[in-house]
Amino acid sequence: MKSFEHGYLREMPISHGLLASVGLLGEFRGRETLYARQSPEVLNTLRRAAIVQSVESSNRIEGVTVADGRIDPLVLKRAKPRDRAEQEVAGYRDVLAQIHADPARQKLSTELIRGFHRGVYRYADPKAGRWKRADNAILEVRPDGKQVVRFRPVSALATPKYMKKLVELHAREQEAAKVEPLLAAAALVLDFECVHPFADGNGRVGRLLTLLLLYQCGYGVGRYISLERIVEQSKETYYEALHRSSQGWHEGRHDLRPWVEYFLGMLIAAYNDFEARVGTISSAKGAKRELVKNAIAHLAPRFTIGELARVCKGISHRTLVRALHDLRREGLLRSLGRGPHAQWERLGR
Repeated sequence: MKSFEHGYLREMPISHGLLASVGLLGEFRGRETLYARQSPEVLNTLRRAAIVQSVESSNRIEGVTVADGRIDPLVLKRAKPRDRAEQEVAGYRDVLAQIHADPARQKLSTELIRGFHRGVYRYADPKAGRWKRADNAILEVRPDGKQVVRFRPVSALATPKYMKKLVELHAREQEAAKVEPLLAAAALVLDFECVHPFADGNGRVGRLLTLLLLYQCGYGVGRYISLERIVEQSKETYYEALHRSSQGWHEGRHDLRPWVEYFLGMLIAAYNDFEARVGTISSAKGAKRELVKNAIAHLAPRFTIGELARVCKGISHRTLVRALHDLRREGLLRSLGRGPHAQWERLGR
């Protein structure tokens, strides 16, 4: 909520590094669609592995683990949960499947967020889905075993009001379309964690919200690469970024940038892993030409061959030029100049 008040997001200083990360992610997003068309069998394999990893990692971050050999049958619904930990794993599995099934139709609301929590605990706690009834605190356990308060979230009494306002302000920012959607997504997740609206399960619900918001921003890599596994592998950095960006949050004097940098870095890591796993583009006859054609459909109406080349990695300059001229002869493109910096225009056919 505090990240959306008083024009905070619109006035946030943006570094060249952050701008470069957003630009790189835009290129990744363009190629993701192309890979989906070119390598469906590879992506189906990645999808199955990602679901298991996501369920296991997100729960394990919170200390919820199951016996060896149980995670796969639980996630694939080949076994019923036997204890509390397995019930929470099964609940996370169900909410994850819900998000993957149709993210576009899941409009962000306080009821949806409570529904995610209810889903995570559906087999373990019939009272789940309620806002916290007592104040809570984020604790740090020091090497000597002593616990200290790392952050004190919003009070239980104020939580319903804060959550309602957070959802409303995020929706208003999205409608105004004056802020990069990825930044708004990162801000919402940070604010959610600062409110800490549930007695337990805030981390897992926050990671589920991350997946949903990224889907709705057009970044679907979480379907193929487990974002939760990346968070688990960088857990110390994850918690440190949340801590740094939460300082001064209650007064609206916090610095969102450490968390945004982590958030975008996590997404870049996922796409790097994704492209490494998908491998080289098929060299079958006509495949590269079709890839170029699909890439052009996702570029701006006017583009240069350099912009096309950044999306079509692995395809030679000569092949790109040949494809452009073929598409021009078919009446799908026209050239607006000559030379390597000339613009091409996509025609409405």
